[in-house]
Amino acid sequence: MTAELFNRTVEVIGRLRTRHPFESFAFDDFLQHQISEDNVPKIRFWVHSPYIILGLQDARLPKLPYGLNYISDAGFDYIVRNSGGLGVVLDEGILNISLVLPKADFPYIEKGYDIMTELVTKMFPEGKIEAYEISASYCPGSYDLSIGGKKFAGISQRRIKDGVAVQIYLCVTGSGSERALMMKEFYRHAHAVDSTKFIYPVINPDHMASLNELLNADFSIEEVEKRALNALRDSGAVLKDYPVLNEEQNALYERFIGNMKERNKKYVTFD
Repeated sequence: MTAELFNRTVEVIGRLRTRHPFESFAFDDFLQHQISEDNVPKIRFWVHSPYIILGLQDARLPKLPYGLNYISDAGFDYIVRNSGGLGVVLDEGILNISLVLPKADFPYIEKGYDIMTELVTKMFPEGKIEAYEISASYCPGSYDLSIGGKKFAGISQRRIKDGVAVQIYLCVTGSGSERALMMKEFYRHAHAVDSTKFIYPVINPDHMASLNELLNADFSIEEVEKRALNALRDSGAVLKDYPVLNEEQNALYERFIGNMKERNKKYVTFD
């Protein structure tokens, strides 16, 4: 892995740090502000269940309320995230990993995607992982990760101030095709085919799978986290726990949570 990036201290933030997707997306924004000051790379793990995380384009679907009703009837909650892209499924079998890194190390957007691809490739040497768009998946992109033509992960990126947050969702356990079918039905209910301003994916559930399905394995979320941390250690990183926020930092973090809630007030009812 890129030696100049990880041959130093990396702060680790565990899954229990954020309880709601609002907090996770807000925390990554906060961390990008923080890394602008401390220049310390960070890795964060997060799992939220059960949620559909919608992208900005999903919020413009012709019949979005019908799609949201379908999601609710299926037993999922939903939010609209603060970045581009399209909808993804989060549940107990999906591990999200955020790498928050100094923008100075990533003058080109592609380098952020490359470093996450390299990390996952080192985590799973037993699989022949490829990075290219799986167009019949949900949230397709140029850096979809797949084995044998079946997607198990997607990568996104957000850049604020002097920081970069590279985020990946890894489909670890369960059925990738069942998740894809749910997103396919969401787009059907929301009348994606009637859109005249944006082309939504035509999802084929057979083009998505979990790592356990693809590798004939029985990985747990915890085991995959350990693989990520071991890959960083093998690259020369010195891992340390992320410190508790001080009062000023917590106030900024709360502000970012407020921004997420403001974005979602059209779609989500708050307690």
